[in-house]
Amino acid sequence: MFTGIITDIGTVVALAQEGDLRARIKTTYATDRIDMGASIASDGVCLTVVGLGADWYEVQISAETVDKTNIGQNGWHIGKRLNLERALKVGDELGGHIVSGHVDGVAEVVAMADEGDSTRVTLRAPKALARFIAPKGSVALNGTSLTVNEVDGCDFGINFIPHTKEATTWGDVAVGDRINLEIDTLARYVARLGEMS
Repeated sequence: MFTGIITDIGTVVALAQEGDLRARIKTTYATDRIDMGASIASDGVCLTVVGLGADWYEVQISAETVDKTNIGQNGWHIGKRLNLERALKVGDELGGHIVSGHVDGVAEVVAMADEGDSTRVTLRAPKALARFIAPKGSVALNGTSLTVNEVDGCDFGINFIPHTKEATTWGDVAVGDRINLEIDTLARYVARLGEMS
């Protein structure tokens, strides 16, 4: 489990197709404190550490994960910056919301506008997921816990303050970017209960 509070920005430094896709990600985390088999959310995708170096970790990514996230279709490339978060430990502060690292789908950035020092970003969710997104609800986008400002059909808006743009990769975003979307777990269960009524 994760919180959606990004604690490092990593960089993809190597990619190899070895049956599954293998990625090496440079990090400022103290890798001597990362166990083999640990989970690290990399742009919101919970991935298992299968290799470690002085300033990097490696993960294997299944074809299913590549297909369901923004990793595929030329999404991850050498030099790509990624939002990183280590798994939540008992006693850690829950500053965001409960995030599983299981991406539900991919949203697209359809508009951006500066509002003072902040940036308003409008994203379009897949129709099947849009019903789970509510104003003032939570979503995880590329692993970042965010509050939804407004919803209009499949489109929803997020406001990024300067700190978020600096502490994450959201300062790099552009119209047309494909973004990993994880809906709030609570929204999923509320919708399921409604279906059973």
